[in-house]
Amino acid sequence: MSTAFISHPDCLRHDMGAGHPECPQRLAAIDDWLISHGIDAALDRHEADRVALKSLERAHSPLYVAELKAELEGLEQQAREGVPQPMKALDPDTWANAHTWGAALRAAGAAVQATDLVLDGRAENAFCAVRPPGHHATRDQAMGFCFFNNVAVAARHALDVRGLDRVAVVDFDVHHGNGTEDILAGDDRVLMVGIFQDPLYPYSGGDPKGDNMLNVPVPPYTRGAEVREMIEAIWMPALERFRPQMIFVSAGFDAHRDDDLAQLGLVEADYEWITLRIMDVARRHAKGRIVSCLEGGYDLGALARSVGVHLRTLAGI
Repeated sequence: MSTAFISHPDCLRHDMGAGHPECPQRLAAIDDWLISHGIDAALDRHEADRVALKSLERAHSPLYVAELKAELEGLEQQAREGVPQPMKALDPDTWANAHTWGAALRAAGAAVQATDLVLDGRAENAFCAVRPPGHHATRDQAMGFCFFNNVAVAARHALDVRGLDRVAVVDFDVHHGNGTEDILAGDDRVLMVGIFQDPLYPYSGGDPKGDNMLNVPVPPYTRGAEVREMIEAIWMPALERFRPQMIFVSAGFDAHRDDDLAQLGLVEADYEWITLRIMDVARRHAKGRIVSCLEGGYDLGALARSVGVHLRTLAGI
């Protein structure tokens, strides 16, 4: 069965300014690598739909969705009126331009679309090559380059709309997925397991917000062998006990040793191993069903290679 690859040109138009690490070139680097290594032809490509506002409101407060919509559509209106490159800061690291609203809707829409493709049996698993990323977006706040929490929106869609009883969220970004934890903590239909460098932005995760949160802080300069040992000892027994019917992945590749935004030492082989362990759980308990969404990863070469390995593993090629 195929691996779905979901993206959209709108995700390239969101731009937070010159020199910002979360840049449109991230998606271009991934595409270039997939094409040059012959992987693109093996993927089932889809253009992302725009997410429905009611889907966003399963993870975010309706007030937050309405306020963000008004702010971002205001930038679109300014552009139509001839204001050159209107932008707005939502926090010191998180900027919006006139195309951010459309990109954010496509990013969350891709995650929901991927969920439906997999649950309907039209793909065994899926990867969403989208931006802006999502795992720092809390129920009512944009932060850390994120506007809507793509994985949390998709997980709630699987539970509340598609009727699943148990889903797991696996987050291997170098930064703690504080937004996903904020939204899903205490929901006993969800198990979230994550690794992240500690200390590091957003300086959270040491005190989990719910019994369904399994956070694994990792000291700076830890290398792949030690991370694998932690995953095997801590994540895997919990996932086996939980028996998820679907697995959502916050796939951040900024723990790579070449990424300057953090100080962990993972390499492509580690991402391949992590993907294989996730797939092992999915085969036993979830009919192989995985939806993976791009989060971080800011060294373009390391990002492209790591996503390539992740996708090649998901697709079995």
